[in-house]
Order: sequence, then structure tokens, then C-alpha cells
Amino acid sequence: MGTCSAVRAEELSYRYAQSVHGVEVTELEVQPGEVVHLAGRSGCGKSTLARCLVGLIPHLYHGEMRGEVRVGGLSTRSAPLWKLAERAGMVFQNPASQMLAASVEDENVFGLENLGLPPDRICERLEAVLAQFGLHELRARSPVTLSGGEQQKVALASMVARRPQVLILDEPLSMLDSTASRDLVRHLAALACSGTATVICEHRLEPLREVPHLRTVDLDGTACARQGWQLPAAAYPSAGGRPFVLHVSRLGVDLGGRTVLRELSFGVASGEVIAVVGRNGAGKTTLLRAMAGLQPYRGTIAAGGERPDLSLVFQNPDLQLFNATVRKEVLYKVPNPDMERYQWLVRALGLECYEDTPPLLLSEGEKKRLALAVALMRAPQHGVLLDEPALGQDAAHKAQLIKLARAVADSGRVVIMTTHDLSLAAQADRMLLLGEGAVVADGAPREVLADGVAWSRLGLCVPDWVQEAA
Repeated sequence: MGTCSAVRAEELSYRYAQSVHGVEVTELEVQPGEVVHLAGRSGCGKSTLARCLVGLIPHLYHGEMRGEVRVGGLSTRSAPLWKLAERAGMVFQNPASQMLAASVEDENVFGLENLGLPPDRICERLEAVLAQFGLHELRARSPVTLSGGEQQKVALASMVARRPQVLILDEPLSMLDSTASRDLVRHLAALACSGTATVICEHRLEPLREVPHLRTVDLDGTACARQGWQLPAAAYPSAGGRPFVLHVSRLGVDLGGRTVLRELSFGVASGEVIAVVGRNGAGKTTLLRAMAGLQPYRGTIAAGGERPDLSLVFQNPDLQLFNATVRKEVLYKVPNPDMERYQWLVRALGLECYEDTPPLLLSEGEKKRLALAVALMRAPQHGVLLDEPALGQDAAHKAQLIKLARAVADSGRVVIMTTHDLSLAAQADRMLLLGEGAVVADGAPREVLADGVAWSRLGLCVPDWVQEAA
């Protein structure tokens, strides 16, 4: 084993208990100041390798590990986890799972106190990182009240504040708006110049191209992950009703003493696929929760004069998966289930080889697809609401996701998705730019993306590569 590497894996293999998931890596070496991008299909083992590189595997996960991983010369097998944590830190794909404190400020202070830093240095680092990630206004807020993107910023800030020698980031751009993504990429470049070794698991390569000397490592997936995701030839079952318009009129929502949405109005016709975009914390998730009937609101949400029948796929799929197997999850509480529809969904969403697998053992991307299968198995009359459906999905899966959304819309329903992936949003029929509690721009994706005044008003940027692809 080399001694100058920041982190090194050699002849590494790992398989989870009761799961087909795992990873195999012959050799991976990351030097101080180097940035490595781990690429690969959804479910190929990127998150598993990330856990191995910081020592969470084998200390916290049950399974079979072979080979060796060293962090700063320490073997992850023999060194205690607390000692490894002094050298390496990881931001999880699901940031909510690593939030421990009662406020944003305490979340950042917690890690610094565990390093044994004196109070003056803790205060100095805290103020620096709050400014760096634009968290000053959120410092007293509880992390559980934040949007997914804001939680991701907090997780990134708390880990960066510790200044580890090795920084592992699992899909760090997935829930960040375009401006926050640009700022993070620039900061990663600065960290590399200061000597931090960084490993990034990320499906979107374009935003990372600004990092100098970025090195990409492709991981081979499991046989199941490589099967792909092909939409069946048959159509998704028809809604069986007349065409309708889903009206949202003068919608208002207050949370924690502040107004999140105010006088928000728009309409969606059956057969439309709508993308809702905007800054972190703009109220996109709140909008979907209100439409699904999970959030108290002022105003009117109606389809044909009645409360709409809509299914919501959460941003965090862990919150809606609880059965013993994938099969039981999809069929749960569905009276007289249509098994043809079930087979269509597991094929359409690439879940056939996981039918007997416990849902929480799936990758994050596969859990998102399972939650979508659960929503569509119910065949809601008016449509589905998808909160950040691109999380954990590679380019091929995102292409199939759009095809599936189109199949659902063609069945006479609406599909409304929130996303920070502007390349995915550009493939919708319409785009709504949300900001300041209302709709700032509404129209064809190409038109909205070209509305520089609207984006600038919200402090957002549209990357050139997104406009070129729209």
C-alpha cells in the first residue's frame, strides 16, 4: 500500500446482506488535492464505494467485505471509526439522514466540537461556513423544517467546516439550485487547490467541468443494474374520464410564521407534463404537498370543481416505503390489484429483479422508482406529483422517466414534477419558474429558460449547456 495517498482502495469488493447490491473495485487511488468523479449507472455501487472510502463500511453496515481501504495510511478495517472521521468526511445522498441538531447553527457546531477545537476557532469556522453557503438567515431554523436543497447546503457546510483531508460527496448537486451548484463547484475547486482530496458521486457531469483536472472513474454495475429500464409497449391504463383542467387559484401557505406561497395561481390541462423550478426554499415541495392534500392552505385546488385525486412521490422515498419486499410495497392496500398493471410498472421502472428485495436495501435511485411504482399502481384519477424525480437517476433512467411521464399524461392525467435538473425540466411541456411565493414565469421550457430577467430577479443562473440543449 502507498503511504502518500489520501485514500486508496485495492482489490475491494463488498456485498450487502440480503441484497444483490455491492461494488467491486480493483484499484482506486486519490492523491491530496485531487478531485475524482465516480460515474456509473444507477445502482452500480457508487454510494457503496463512498461508504467504504470513509470507513462506514465495514463498521456500520453488515455484509461481506474483501480487500483493503486506507485513509491517510489508516486501514478502515482496524482503525476505529472516530479516528477515521478525523481524516475523512462524507455528505450523504439523503442529507436528512445525517441531521442531528436542533438548529442549523448547532448542526455545524456539533462536528467542530467533536474535533476538540477551542471556542474561538469554532466561532470563526462557523461564521465563515454560514457565509460561504448562504445560511446566515437559516442559522436558528431546525433542519427538519428546511427544504431538501437547504438541508443539502447544511450538510455540505457542516462537513466542509471540519476541513477533512478527504471529502466524499454523494450526489452533492442533486437538490441544489443552479446558482448554489455553481458556487459549490467553485468551492470544490478551491478546496482542491488547498490540498483536500475530493471524491464526488454524481450523475450530472456538466456542472463539474469547471473543476480543473477533474478525473472521472467509471464503475461497472451489477448485472441487474446493467439491464436498463425499458418502457413496455403497452400503454399505461387510461384514466377513463373526460378531459379536465386542474386549477390552482390564489394558493397561500404559511409555515413557521412565514409566508411560503402567496396568491399563487395556474392551471394544468389533462395530458400535460409540467416542470416546476426555482431557488432552494422557494416552496416547490410545499406546493406539491398542498396539491396532494398534505399541507393546509388558503385558496382553491380543484379539477372539474372537485378536490383532485393525485398521488405524491416524496423527495425522500424513505418516508413512504415500509413493507418487507418490493412486491408487497407496490401492492400494499390496493384492493383487487390489477396484476397486468403491476407487471407493466415493475418492467417500466426496472424493478423486476428486486421484487423480493426489502425496499430500504435498494439504492436511492431505485427507491425513488419504487415510490413512483407505488403511486402509479393506485392509478389516481387526475395524475401524479413528483418531487425531485431525478434524484439518483443516471442519464438513461432520466430519459425513460420522461417517457413514462409522457405515458401517464397520454392516459388522460397530469404530471407535475419539481426539479433542479434543468436539462430534465427542459423536456416537459411547460415550465413554471417559482419565486417570491408566486409564479414568476410560465411557458414553454425554451421560452422560460431564455427569460434572463426572470431568472436574474430570483438570483438564479441558467447554464449555457442547458440553454443549448433546450
